[in-house]
Amino acid sequence: MGASCFVTFAKYPRFNCVYSIKYRNLISLIKTNFKMDILPLIIQLVSGAVGGNVAGSLLKKYSLGTLGNSLVGILGGGLGGQLLGMLGVATGGGMDLAGILGSIASGGVGGGAVMAIIGLIKQAMSK
Repeated sequence: MGASCFVTFAKYPRFNCVYSIKYRNLISLIKTNFKMDILPLIIQLVSGAVGGNVAGSLLKKYSLGTLGNSLVGILGGGLGGQLLGMLGVATGGGMDLAGILGSIASGGVGGGAVMAIIGLIKQAMSK
């Protein structure tokens, strides 16, 4: 029993193997899912920041400044990419060329759209 377990608790010998098996499964699950899902999300967040700044430069009346456009664009990029992915519009977030371009497009459009909406709300509240 002790050879297959890498965590030992002197008071609870049965807990040793149960804990180590669950811990190993959790770590392997995190490693496989984290590597596959985090890169498209990072691409969506970065393209959302770019999309927010592009929308801010095109819509100067609704711009929130560079930092504001970036922050709102990051939020919109993440939301837009995830929403379009759930709707099946995006290409699924794979790491092939179509997946990367889909993540860039969905993040950029989401970032620009949320920046424009927040800019409209801010301008309406300032009147």
